[in-house]
Amino acid sequence: DIGDIVRGKDLYLGDRKEKVKLEEKLKQYFKQLHNISKGGAKNHYGGDPDFFKLREDWWNANRQQVWNAITCGVTDGDKYFRKTCGGSGKTATQTPSQCRCTKTSGANADKVPTYFDYVPQYLR
Repeated sequence: DIGDIVRGKDLYLGDRKEKVKLEEKLKQYFKQLHNISKGGAKNHYGGDPDFFKLREDWWNANRQQVWNAITCGVTDGDKYFRKTCGGSGKTATQTPSQCRCTKTSGANADKVPTYFDYVPQYLR
């Protein structure tokens, strides 16, 4: 889950070297965000060398945009994620009633369907 990866809580059962490499990159990116922070924000996140609190807050602030980036531009050849948008009635994709893209269906546009976002990964 992308939220787990960003927040540093992913179980990542793949190659250990890749996990370390990914974690170092995330630390580097969040260190850059921390360095451009000002005043109270910089002090608020200052004592954590892994930037876990900053990462958590960043995810909370940006999860909707991440979701939109993943799902709302889906085209027929994309394989990353099950399509939820771009159809109607007889031409609908796999989950037509769950469309969350404002341009297609405003009904659920404000709801990111990551209901298990804060349930530990091993329990999902």
